[in-house]
Amino acid sequence: MTQDTSRKIAVLGCGLIGESWAALFLHHGFDVGAWDPSEEARAGFATRLARPLAQLGELTDGAVQKGQLALCATLQEAIEAAEFIQENAPESIPLKQALYAQIEAAPGAATIATSASGLTWSDLCGTMTTPDRLITAHPFNPPHLVPLVELYGPDTARLDHAEALYRAIGRVPVRLNKEATGHIANRLASALYREAVHIVAEGIADVEAVDAALVNGPGLRWSVMGAHMTYHLGGGPGGIEHYLRHLGPSQQRRWDTLGTPELSPEVCDKLIEGIKTASHGRTIPELEAERDAGLMAALKTRAKQI
Repeated sequence: MTQDTSRKIAVLGCGLIGESWAALFLHHGFDVGAWDPSEEARAGFATRLARPLAQLGELTDGAVQKGQLALCATLQEAIEAAEFIQENAPESIPLKQALYAQIEAAPGAATIATSASGLTWSDLCGTMTTPDRLITAHPFNPPHLVPLVELYGPDTARLDHAEALYRAIGRVPVRLNKEATGHIANRLASALYREAVHIVAEGIADVEAVDAALVNGPGLRWSVMGAHMTYHLGGGPGGIEHYLRHLGPSQQRRWDTLGTPELSPEVCDKLIEGIKTASHGRTIPELEAERDAGLMAALKTRAKQI
């Protein structure tokens, strides 16, 4: 989608998440004003954008309407004339609130979209003079490859604008009807990870077997269809009604046996050793590259089906 490159997005925070957001907006033709309080983070930012930009170019067969990147020495410079502010500061309420105070003290009324994953809108807006400017816009890592953006906020017009903006850069926004810690996706992921830890802690299976079962079983189905729809099909011709009436009790029995593990030192040691074994000597950058290659292959396949 071609955009008017006079449209400017402010990206505050030049870490991994800010890097992904900046690449996405630039790739789709928006200008980006990027700022971070760390001079070191700002200095290496343009270089670090090369990788996500190359990946986005590969996904679109080189088609790109690249915007202009401005590395800003001050927050005020980054947000000046920006129509939208993507905030990616660390998950600290005092830090984020101090940042919002600086934004509110500057001219402008652009929406402030926080990438916060573990903090809710109510956690963050308490000290703001214009809290309606703030929305939750939580991506899944890495944002330039995983399309999900979870939205929440009190101002419908701002949410409408944010949703249109994210769709313009190829994201899939979903809205929460009410706020919840972890939003939607992290709650789902946390529930599954809790049971994955329980299985290892109880000696039912090791880390590598748990991950293989997920990737080659439900994870494969969930990559094309969500949990509710998957169980709808699990009910055969009768769909979800048949499933709930006839197989619901077996689901309830499984729920009743799910674990509530504690991350004790002993359990943590099991998980750490399990990851060492499952990694087969691969480094974090090597595993990230493997993850990204898999995500890109899945995205290319999905694009062909649309």
